[in-house]
Amino acid sequence: MLPEQPTFRQPAAADMPWWWRLEDSSGAEVPAEEFAGQRFLSQADAESWVGEIWAQLAEAGVDGVTLFEHERQVYGPMSLHP
Repeated sequence: MLPEQPTFRQPAAADMPWWWRLEDSSGAEVPAEEFAGQRFLSQADAESWVGEIWAQLAEAGVDGVTLFEHERQVYGPMSLHP
């Protein structure tokens, strides 16, 4: 018999530790609201996301990105320019 209430829940931020800081050319954080706050379950998910939308990020004024796992800087800044 199936439960009456669904058991699926959205992952909490602690369950999604990977995120990108979006930066301008000086390294200051860019408030690109439509892209900011994205969190990912894995490093691969985070890297795929930025690989798919890097051109849109650049159009929104983002010059580079830095990858974090929780508060630990993994790498970056990485330029979004050729």
